[in-house]
Amino acid sequence: MKKPGIQLSLQTTSLIVGFMVWVLISSLMPYIQKDILLTPGQASIVTAIPVILGSLLRVPIGFYTDRYGARAIFLISFIILLFPIFFISIANSFTDLVIGGLVLGIGGATFSIGVTSLPKYFPKEKHGLVNGIYGVGNIGTAFTTFSAPLFAEAIGWQNTVRLYLILIIVFCIFIFILGDRKESKKKKSMLLEIKSVYKNATLWILSLFYFITFGAFVAFTVFLPSFLVSYFELTPIDAGIRTAIFIVIATLLRPIGGYLADKFNAFIILLFVFIGITLSGILLSFSPNIGWYTVGALTVAVTAGIGNGTIFKLVPLYFSKQAGIVNGIISAMGGLGGFFPPLLLTTVNNMTGQYAIAFMLMSEFALVSFVIVIFMYYQDKLFISELIIKGTAEGVMVTDTGGKIIDVNPAFEKITGYVKEEVVGKNPSILSSGKHDAYFYKMMWKNIKTKGHWQGEIWNKRKDGQIYQELLTISAIRNNTGDIQYYVGIFNDVSNKG
Repeated sequence: MKKPGIQLSLQTTSLIVGFMVWVLISSLMPYIQKDILLTPGQASIVTAIPVILGSLLRVPIGFYTDRYGARAIFLISFIILLFPIFFISIANSFTDLVIGGLVLGIGGATFSIGVTSLPKYFPKEKHGLVNGIYGVGNIGTAFTTFSAPLFAEAIGWQNTVRLYLILIIVFCIFIFILGDRKESKKKKSMLLEIKSVYKNATLWILSLFYFITFGAFVAFTVFLPSFLVSYFELTPIDAGIRTAIFIVIATLLRPIGGYLADKFNAFIILLFVFIGITLSGILLSFSPNIGWYTVGALTVAVTAGIGNGTIFKLVPLYFSKQAGIVNGIISAMGGLGGFFPPLLLTTVNNMTGQYAIAFMLMSEFALVSFVIVIFMYYQDKLFISELIIKGTAEGVMVTDTGGKIIDVNPAFEKITGYVKEEVVGKNPSILSSGKHDAYFYKMMWKNIKTKGHWQGEIWNKRKDGQIYQELLTISAIRNNTGDIQYYVGIFNDVSNKG
């Protein structure tokens, strides 16, 4: 495999180009509407159409990147993009724009390539940062949003579109020469891969998170140029600059989000992300002027950017063996998250004359995600605790305050000969050897209740009747109010020692 740094640079710049192409129509919409008569509804459909294929194709592209490598998939994708770019440059009707825009979506679908390929080149502790750096490719949308209107003013929107043919051809050459022919590949069945993950609730929870964070990024990217012109009566160039600023902020914060996820608990970071989006959605719902609207939009840029970089840190932690298909599904859901808001915003505006309800819906979705993150955070802590208990070499037995066994670990089963189902619900006296009198146990429990723990050597009996000696520690586990909830016994077999 070629040097990781070369592949990271090549794939990131290739993503920049793919995203530059992806938002061509939305960036040039104010100029296109001067030549092609479109209703507000048709304009919303045309700007949202590229997102459809750009989202749905992320699933197979992520899968086939695992099978054939990033070099082959980037090359095929860019060659296909030559058709819609040229077709849009000669479009003269709503239908032409829909057809060209649909295929143009491949530019956005290329996102799945790098998030599947690049983790193969780096250790797990750097996956968050690497995916965050690759995600900087989103800045391609800013390049087009800022520069396309300037070129359109000078040479017309049709010739501006044709310039992208040159860009795509140049990068096809770069990818062909510098792409890694020896990238490690996995030959698996797509159907089997999907079957192995689609019932996993974590997949759909992460998809919801990315639906909101990346969806917000895409939605604002494709919606802002037309919205700022029509609602705040800005010039197309001014709207393009403001949109580009939004994109740059969200994009540059993506690797920071990945870096933070490498260093700290990703769920804690997501808590701040979703509460930020919740508050910004409320602000945007009631923003009376361009100043407050700018504050709300930039808050979305900051929080969504950090969130986008954080989420893909979690994918290899939960799905290390199905990264290709899972990255594809999650990134597809993120793309679809950008498809619906522009249509929803237009529909709500047509019905009510304002956009407040649509922005409030974004806020509510983010609030739901905030609650889910809290749940996942505590579930993750419980899961880690469970792994520790199951993996420890010492026997572990947990009882309730009534002295009934509620859980044991595999080491307990190995030492005592009892399986979990045989002891749960029973008293620990099932292990009693008969070698200790009532006074011994009375003093043991007196220490536990006064000091919170007891440690010493004790004789117990295995299932087969064999008596053995163990070093036992019993601790009282209290809740936040100081009441005892459980007792935990941890022991080692010391029969053959000393």
